[in-house]
Amino acid sequence: MGGADPVPGIRVLATYQRRWLPRDLLAGIVLTTLLVPQGMAYAELAGLPAITGLYTSVLCLLAYAVFGPSRILVLGPDSSLGPMIAAVILPIVVSGGDPAQAVALASMLALMVGAMMTVAAVAKLGFVADLLSRPTQLGYVNGLALTILISQLPKLFGFSVDGDGLLAETAGFVRGVVDGRTVPAALAVGAGGLLTILVLRKWLPRVPGILIAVVGAIVVTVGFGLTERGVDVVGPLPQGFPPFTVPTVEWSQVALLAAGAVGITVVSLTDTISTASTFAGRTGQEVRGNQEMIGIGTANLAAGLFQGFPVSTSGSRTAVAESAGARTQLTGVVGAVAITLLLVLAPGLLRNLPQPMLAAVVIAASLSLADAAGMRRLWRQRRTEFLLTLAAFLGVALLGVLPGIAVAVGLSVLNVFRRAWWPYRTVLGRQDGVAGYHDVRVYPDADRIPGLVMFRFDAPLIFANARTFRDEVRHLARAEPRPEWILVAAEPITDVDTTAADMLEDLVAELAAAGITLVFAELKTPVLEKLERYEQRPALGPEHVHPTIENAVAAYQARRDRA
Repeated sequence: MGGADPVPGIRVLATYQRRWLPRDLLAGIVLTTLLVPQGMAYAELAGLPAITGLYTSVLCLLAYAVFGPSRILVLGPDSSLGPMIAAVILPIVVSGGDPAQAVALASMLALMVGAMMTVAAVAKLGFVADLLSRPTQLGYVNGLALTILISQLPKLFGFSVDGDGLLAETAGFVRGVVDGRTVPAALAVGAGGLLTILVLRKWLPRVPGILIAVVGAIVVTVGFGLTERGVDVVGPLPQGFPPFTVPTVEWSQVALLAAGAVGITVVSLTDTISTASTFAGRTGQEVRGNQEMIGIGTANLAAGLFQGFPVSTSGSRTAVAESAGARTQLTGVVGAVAITLLLVLAPGLLRNLPQPMLAAVVIAASLSLADAAGMRRLWRQRRTEFLLTLAAFLGVALLGVLPGIAVAVGLSVLNVFRRAWWPYRTVLGRQDGVAGYHDVRVYPDADRIPGLVMFRFDAPLIFANARTFRDEVRHLARAEPRPEWILVAAEPITDVDTTAADMLEDLVAELAAAGITLVFAELKTPVLEKLERYEQRPALGPEHVHPTIENAVAAYQARRDRA
């Protein structure tokens, strides 16, 4: 981990090299062509006015340029957060709030996420990003991709549905199509834009496909008068920039907002650390998890104070900035300035942008999120982890986005406990021609010393698996012929808690009463020191603890020779 730097932007400014300027300027302009349509589309995905996506983009880019440690990471509205934001604010608005309050709720949500990120950074809680394992993250993201896709299909076809949840929205979409609610002109412009984005992404990835599709959709809409044929458009955007605004919400809404903020924080942090790690490896930078949390925390705080909503990093936008030659966060600053100029000087430029085109932008993003190949790979590699992926996928698809993230985190934690509850354990033997003692499952012909059973338990010994350890040792003790010693190869046992220590004391006495000695080899010094603090060393005296397996085997053989 790199050293702490409270304001990385000042250091970058002090060390900025003039030769970087042309590349940063060009990358910023290229990035803007992606920031504008995606920001507007993801705002509507979150259930908010399209203009808030532009406000959010500007503020988060400026804040991260000052406080973010990565040189090229790009923050902004994100397709993975959109459904989560909508899941939090829309029920509040629908249940009796003023629809105009959605912006205030989303801004308060951003402030909560920013505060949680900042507190987590100060408390050095970057490990929270590990609460989503790769299999559960894969299932969650695929479920999210399907949810986003289904939610945008009605808009692509030119109508809307009132369904709540994946199944209801799917049924509503199918009914709308069957009932003839499709607007042909809307479907034509939306599907054409989607096809343009996907084809250019596949065959000409350096060409700004979204920009071409958006400009083309506007030209077609105006040229053929599609608004008169039932195609909805964005309409004129408010001119200028929003004032500094502290959002206000009712106390009764705080609990729901806070619960949603926790889920968004976990997802955003996980995505940020993952994306930062990917691009840091390419540029030779180190990932500073706590500073990243400060950077994304301040970005959310800034967005929340100017009618914005929660943000995260974007791997696709960062990749665009990198391929365009970005060297520093000046790229993001250029993008923020360009969007501001658009808002101040030409807010009507996008008034004829068709809504089906925004749906196409979101659908293209959802297809990028999906990773069916990853699920197939898990099926081949490890079926248990595939089942975790499938459970997380179904959690999001059937229960909803916010319950889905709870399911994903819960499954990740349970998977850790599962491995602690039932760790790998085996008996060891000596194989001719191979130094040391090895797993008899790998070497079934390995020799075993008469009267001595060597047992390896591959996990810390804690309350959750103490019973498993005891039952395995008892099973070995009942084997025929009865062993005289049971030797635990204890190098993998990196911890022993008080519950397990009490179990060991009872087990040593139980086996001794049956004429069997339980001994340990290669116990780590920190573990021995804990046993001393637990006052368990009398039960595990010198005759029960040996520095190496070879030393323990020699002690056993010497004892037999004396007998």
